[in-house]
Amino acid sequence: MIQLYPDQMAGVTAIRAAYSSGKRSVLFVAPCAFGKTCLFGFIAQNAAKKGKSVLIIAHRSELIEQISSTLKLFEVEHGFIAADRPKLHRSVMVASIQTLVKRVQYLRFSPDIIIVDEAHHCTALNTFGKTLAEFPGAKILGVTATPCRLSGEGLGDVFEEMVLGPTASELIEAGRLSPFKLFAPPTVDVSGLRIRAGDFDKHQMAALMDKPKITGDAVTHYIKHAMGKPFVAFCTGITHAQNVAAQFRASGIDAVCIHGMMDNEVRKGIVNAFRDDAIKGLCSVDLISEGFDVQGIVCGLMLRPTASRGLHIQQIGRCLRLSENKTHAIILDHVGNCARHGLPTDNQNWTLEGRVKRPRSKIQEVKIRICPKCWAAQAPATQVCQECGYEWVVEGRQVEQIDGELVEWVAPKKVSEKRVEEWRAQTLEELTELARIRNYKSPEFWARKRYDYRMAQGKQRDYGIQPKPGAVISGQQGLEEF
Repeated sequence: MIQLYPDQMAGVTAIRAAYSSGKRSVLFVAPCAFGKTCLFGFIAQNAAKKGKSVLIIAHRSELIEQISSTLKLFEVEHGFIAADRPKLHRSVMVASIQTLVKRVQYLRFSPDIIIVDEAHHCTALNTFGKTLAEFPGAKILGVTATPCRLSGEGLGDVFEEMVLGPTASELIEAGRLSPFKLFAPPTVDVSGLRIRAGDFDKHQMAALMDKPKITGDAVTHYIKHAMGKPFVAFCTGITHAQNVAAQFRASGIDAVCIHGMMDNEVRKGIVNAFRDDAIKGLCSVDLISEGFDVQGIVCGLMLRPTASRGLHIQQIGRCLRLSENKTHAIILDHVGNCARHGLPTDNQNWTLEGRVKRPRSKIQEVKIRICPKCWAAQAPATQVCQECGYEWVVEGRQVEQIDGELVEWVAPKKVSEKRVEEWRAQTLEELTELARIRNYKSPEFWARKRYDYRMAQGKQRDYGIQPKPGAVISGQQGLEEF
């Protein structure tokens, strides 16, 4: 039997109050590692004691395992609606959404309460929403750390009220989450990646990231900042994860690729080996990004750029969980995700309406300050680097008086993102590749025309755009600085 923390009990009280006010569907939001599974385990326990039936839905076998383990701690007898599980019928049932949707019409089970883990996957029209619609009399409780869909849309079509738990900053101050150090070395340029379904195109992303130089930099920074610490690397795809793991092993660091296409027992064996410190690193493909409670992670390597704030928060949340002998988490952001979405301690201002869609050029808008000496990422107002002591010097302006006459000032033209991409492509090969990414009909012809024009105008020089050392950069890679 376990006891809830005061903030977890406060969440239970707020959820009950929402139901008492007449709401049928409630969404509870709290950071990763808050203990949302314990919170709804407590609710399930109390409901079962009152003779009510509870259905808990999850979308991965690992989550079902975690939920079952938590219910055992609360001494709650439960059955399963899931493949390869015994068909025991209890007042509390834990269901795989994939199995539940196939059996829902044949169930002899009418839940009073339905709990949805990782509820940001719910929409009124997808598998979750259609399944919930089969039980119109049940109260619904969703739990998540990120109440928005990948596309940025809110969850108001499923849930009537949102109950907010404590913030990540409050949990760190309370000793419930780990403090962290975040380093953001010079990043890759994602400005040429297309956005599809709310995130960067997977194929383009994999082609950009799966390069020995980038992986080598990641290994080097791990050795510098976190050598010997258990880590997870978030990768773009299976091949990328395999290559990252191989490059770590080539440096004498035992790492293994893990992904959702593996057999459940194989994945379980890898995770157990990681927990036992037989494996130092997990190179993950969208598996440890959400809800998957892998104990002992100290370092997180961001090798998967994302345009989704929700996914970014879910990934970083895996690293902030407390563990034995862990003084702080170490986050190595090699893809500019923190520049796009902010620090783990930033307030998110969640609503059921989601965020307003922005143009492609507005995706990156959060400002952070990156130390030019050690690459530690900090709040934009920071004057002294908390990691290495580097001081940002604010230079005063000296006014020099000279003779001259007044002339009309003309505002400089704003450089478009498309033109910046072309500037960065300095060779004929790079221009050709850019044309292919843009799906031009004749990439070679377009690239040759652009290249020949530069030669004729004498413009073949260094067009690389880099932020000024110590500048506060935004997600647009500091374009406003130029």
